Amino acid sequence: MEPDWRASGVRVVPGDALDANTAQTPGMRRAAAVTHERVGARKLWAGTVTIHPGARTGAHHHGELESVIYVVRGRARMRWGDNLEFTAEAGPGGFIFVPPFVPHQEINALADEPLDCVLMRSGQDPVVVNLDITGVDEPEHVAWVDPTHPTLPS
Repeated sequence: MEPDWRASGVRVVPGDALDANTAQTPGMRRAAAVTHERVGARKLWAGTVTIHPGARTGAHHHGELESVIYVVRGRARMRWGDNLEFTAEAGPGGFIFVPPFVPHQEINALADEPLDCVLMRSGQDPVVVNLDITGVDEPEHVAWVDPTHPTLPS
């Protein structure tokens, strides 16, 4: 029997058809695009997240799921660690990888523009474990280092 590609092929989710009925964390608004229920995805979840100017989320993690955040507009400041003691930033076109169980917090580093991102996770369950972490006053900045490519000579 031939596959019914019309019914089980590519799915296009219009930007105005995202579903905000998904797990939330204070300080951000998530909206689901790609889920099992919506398009039949079995191994990943994708959607958007918006953080208002100058706002920050509560500390949280996503259990055993891996997450990737792609910055579309604005400037994302991430804090992570048991006491949110580490920080790094990404602007438009930047990717952020969050490993399983890592406590983290997203911050809109700009006071005058929303932070808009695309979010992808490695599983279907909407795991969001909100944490009661205040965080250190001055987190350590962690610069990007690509372990697979040598440093260019100066």
